[in-house]
Parts: sequence; structure tokens; C-alpha cells
Amino acid sequence: MGPTAAMAAMPESEDRRNGFVLQRGNDQTAGRGMTAETSTQAPVQLAQNYDFDVYIDQYGREIIVDAYTGEVVEIRPAARGNQRPARRPARPREFEGDVYDFSDPRDVDRYRRDRGRANRAPVERQPDPYYDRSYGEAPRYNDRNIYPEAPNYGRGSIDRAPLQPPNSRDSMAGIPGEEPRFEPGTGNASGTPTLPGDAAVVLPRGVSEDVTRFQVLLDRAGASPGVIDGRTGDNVNKAIRAYRDITGQTLRTYDNEWVKAELERTGGPAFKEYTITAKDVAGPYIASVPADYSQKAALGALSYTSVVEALAERFHMDEKYLVALNPDANFNRPGTVIKVINTGKPKKTEVVRIVADKGARQVRGYSADGKLVAAYPATIGSASTPSPSGTHTVTRIALNPEYTYNPKVNFKQGNNDKVLTIPPGPNGPVGTVWIALSKPTYGIHGTPNPSKIGKTASHGCIRLTNWDAEELAKRVKRGVSVEFVD
Repeated sequence: MGPTAAMAAMPESEDRRNGFVLQRGNDQTAGRGMTAETSTQAPVQLAQNYDFDVYIDQYGREIIVDAYTGEVVEIRPAARGNQRPARRPARPREFEGDVYDFSDPRDVDRYRRDRGRANRAPVERQPDPYYDRSYGEAPRYNDRNIYPEAPNYGRGSIDRAPLQPPNSRDSMAGIPGEEPRFEPGTGNASGTPTLPGDAAVVLPRGVSEDVTRFQVLLDRAGASPGVIDGRTGDNVNKAIRAYRDITGQTLRTYDNEWVKAELERTGGPAFKEYTITAKDVAGPYIASVPADYSQKAALGALSYTSVVEALAERFHMDEKYLVALNPDANFNRPGTVIKVINTGKPKKTEVVRIVADKGARQVRGYSADGKLVAAYPATIGSASTPSPSGTHTVTRIALNPEYTYNPKVNFKQGNNDKVLTIPPGPNGPVGTVWIALSKPTYGIHGTPNPSKIGKTASHGCIRLTNWDAEELAKRVKRGVSVEFVD
């Protein structure tokens, strides 16, 4: 009997390490030239026909993933009585603008598929300009006397013609007494609005209405995903984990029928129609938000800059997503019907304890019985201006507050070295809410840039979207504890 048959006939045990299957037999299976002592100390790798990656999920299960196709091959239950081995939290990875959470096997699968598609894409090779080095004959230039006459710069006659009639897109040049005719896709004056930096209104890459639906479900449950934009990411993943703690059930993102049924149960479909009113169009609005604090202080209010911005915040939406959902809408005309998010009613359960998790970039609120009742994505401090540590309390709550800039107490902005009073408004430095803490100069507040929450840094405070900050402000009172954790 040969060595292979002998090894197959003897009892074996499996040792799984890093995706390989290692088999150990008794001392007699060590093969020629191997002592019994060596065979018991080191496992022998008999065969490796496949390449797998093994991940451990939050329940301690082994997720076996094919390293070549990215498909989940097998999910093995956690062994009873075994503790889940400690491991470093997987860092999110980014590829071509998309963020992938490597603690979620589905995101790992999606990452490998996207990388595979990119690697299989044909590469367009550019011709080598230096390939032909023969040079040949010297080039001939036959462009002499191409200008037999000296050019005439403005000294000739001018042909005059009547001006073209006013264009319907130019509201300033409209014919008096005539109702202007609006055309789609013609800028802010009429038709589809154009956001700063946008050449055209198109759905952003990776946007899905299926994702929007469970973002709305999260928002209604009190597990805020931040701006609703139809995209997955770190804020959404955090909200999904909080949803399980708040509701006691797992969000079945893969089951569209279940998501739709939950939406009907909690307030209806994810989308609804909204008719723009004359009050929406009237504002007041400002032309732009200056970056310099002294210029901000010179304004009467830091209002919204457009109807789009105001409606996007009202319906918890990303501005670009709102415009993309309504490509032919004229947001500046009362009576225009648009498609918006059906957000549901704000949560009202009282919050008696707040945890500001710096590592997770999330604020969590707990009720009197210790249950999680609120979770919001947050920007909490930065490396240069870190947030405080320890536990503090809420001392004051102000809605639509002014902001006092003092370079001797706070940070210094630009060349401003004097105390400035910056007027209130959603585009102010602290947004529409200020929840002061017992730690001087620190608080929980809103933001003029909701799409950047959880993705940028702050000057040490806790920054939420305006709508999340407003909801939290109505659920807390003086004396509520705020604990900062790393």
C-alpha cells in the first residue's frame, strides 16, 4: 500500500487556519524521514485546491468567501461554548468613490465584484509616439505668405443687426404683462435647477431606490442614516446596527417585499408627492453663504440659498438626490409637483442619557429604562481640536440661535481676531440648534452641510444634521448626562 492510501486510511483531524484546511494524523502518518516528535508538533498540509477568505461576523459565525469570485460559499454557525476571538475592527475601504464596510460580508462581496469588473475592463492602449524612430525626411513648411494682407483689427466697418427677441429663460427680459413660459433644463430662473459644480442633473452613480426605501425605514425608527441619498455607506451601516437594538429585529435589506411591508406599517411608501407653495418660493433666501466670519456677521440672517436646499432639509434629503428625482421640475414656480421622501413623524420618547461615541462617529440616546431610543450619525471633534472626555450635562437648549465667535476662547477663523456675532439661520456655523454642555464652549448643534456629517471634522463640538439636532433638542432637558467615549 502506497503512502497516499496509508494516509487516507488513518484517522485525521482538521485544523482550519486562515482559510486553509490542515489535517493531522497519528504519529505513524508522518511519512518517511519524519520523526514522531516532528509530526505532533507541526500540522501537515495535504492539499489545497481552492482559495477562500474566512470572515467572522458579529454573531461569531464563519463566512467562507471565494477569493476569486467574491461569492459567499458557506456560513458556518459559531461553535457553542467558544468565545469569539478578539480581532481588530475592519476598516472601511474605498474604491472608485464607493465605501465598503469590511465587517459586512455583503459589502466584501460587492467590493470584490466591483474590483473584478474594473480589472476585467479592456485597457485602451495609447499609441507610442516614439515607436517610429526613422524620422524620414525633414518636414517641409509651405505656409509662407499665408497672410498676404495685414490683418484688420477693428478698423473695418461694423454690420448692425436687430437684437433677438427675449428668451423665455431670461426672466429679467420678459415681455411686460405676459406670463413667462418655463422650459425644463434651463437653470435656476426656470426649469431644472443647477447645483454648484454640476454640469447636468443625473442620478449619482450607485444610487438605488431600494436603498432609499430602507434608509427611510431607518429614519422613521429613530436610527438616522443622515441625509437620505439612495446610497449605502458608513452612516447607513451604523444605522442598521442601531435599528436592531431599537426595534429588536434585524433590518432585512435584501428583502424588498419585507421592507415595503414595514414602510406601510410605519407610515406608508418611502416616496410621496409634494406641491411647491408660494411660501416655499418666497423664502427669504440669500444669494450665497460667505466663508469668512466677518462677512457672515454683516448679513441679517444666514438663510437657505434656494428652494432646493430648503426642501431637501425639510424632507431629510441630499440636494443632488432631490434634483435628480425631479429632473424636469421648476422648483421656483408655485404649484410644481415634485417627488420627495415620506419621512414620517419625529420621535418623542424622552432621552435621559446621551453617549457621544467618537470612534463610531455616532450619538446615541437612551430612555429611563436604559433602552436605546435614538441614534444619529455625528461629527465629533478632530485631531487639532478634539472633543472633551468624560461625562458632562446639558445646561441650555436654544433653537435658531445666534453664534458668538471669540478667537481668544474658540478657534481662529481666517484673519478675524475680534469677537463677532453671527446671525441665526440654517446656514450658520451651528445650524438651527445649540444644546449647551456644562463643559464651557462645547455643545451639540446642527450644521449648514448635512451631507458631510460623519465624514469631516468639527471644532470639538458634536455636529448633527439640522433635523436630527432639532429632534434631539425636543427629547432632552437640562441635566441630561452626555458621556464621551472613544
